[in-house]
Amino acid sequence: MRSKWLLLFAVLLPTVAWGEGGRKITVVNDLPFPRAAETIELTTTQLGADPALVHVFDGPREVLAQALDLDADGNAESLVFQADVTAKSEKSFELRVGDKRVYKKDDFRVYGRFVRERFDDFAWENDRVAHRMYGAALETWQKEPLTSSTVDVWLKRTRRLVINDWYMVDDYHRDTGEGADFYSAGKSRGCGGSGLWRDGKLVVSSNFRNSRVLANGPIRLVFELDYPNFETKRITLDAGQNFNRFESRYTDAAATVFATGIKKAGTFRVERGAGWIRTWEPVKDNSGNFGCAVVLDPAKIVDVTEADNNYLVVANTPAWYFVGSGWDRSGDFKNVEEWDRYVEQFVQRVKSPLKIVVSAQ
Repeated sequence: MRSKWLLLFAVLLPTVAWGEGGRKITVVNDLPFPRAAETIELTTTQLGADPALVHVFDGPREVLAQALDLDADGNAESLVFQADVTAKSEKSFELRVGDKRVYKKDDFRVYGRFVRERFDDFAWENDRVAHRMYGAALETWQKEPLTSSTVDVWLKRTRRLVINDWYMVDDYHRDTGEGADFYSAGKSRGCGGSGLWRDGKLVVSSNFRNSRVLANGPIRLVFELDYPNFETKRITLDAGQNFNRFESRYTDAAATVFATGIKKAGTFRVERGAGWIRTWEPVKDNSGNFGCAVVLDPAKIVDVTEADNNYLVVANTPAWYFVGSGWDRSGDFKNVEEWDRYVEQFVQRVKSPLKIVVSAQ
């Protein structure tokens, strides 16, 4: 049976013929807290129409929506849009078929790209968090060579997309009002890096060699990184969220156990039964505190341990999990208690996806 942990932001609904007035979609939140910027995904089969031509309306206002064509065959396979749903309530939207959407720059709340000019980084962000991972050129940089498949974190206190501007100015280790790259991941797993677990040891790859952006907003970013003779890693980040979804496909088909985790620092909390670990640590230069969390299906967990300066969760493949970060100067979290509450509610959201009801108008 497919794990319900795979169903976050996915919905199951029957195909209903289009009426003259389009379709009505009702979103139901069973949880006792509000869910902001929750992503709703409808497949082409469920829509019964080309996702690129379907428009979503909340009353008279059109809601931003994005068609996804992850296999790049020229045909979108699904449509995503976002909703704010209050606690124990429902919200309805109207779907109409129209012209293909045209986006404006201000619509985009996610972004990611290969950064050739910075020793082959791949950097990505949304309106709340930012990260990067390291490519081939960094391994041989004369000043500071680094071989690592870690996940780095940039701390943001702006809703604006900053990657291009920060790289252009090349002063992103200093906070000039929007945040900075304060985190030092090094050879650790950083915030959510992973590897295989063999004979009680963590086995990791070198830096990635190839990258592909499969969807680049305005709502959802999906990209892949290739680590030769080791894995292909797919990462998905939606607007308005502090958590990414990570998935690794390993070259070794016989690999059955992997490990993911966080660099050892600050205070550590583990909730094995709920499927998450987190750290909360001071940021350098007296710049507050930040948290990192890793969330995965508790039924997959084999062990929680430490190795190579990391807190690790050892789990059975297939390797997929969620990685989140939060800063107490972002305006979203005042302290570790608020960060823990966000993580706890995220876990509940994973286990209890929004229910969707579709009907003809």
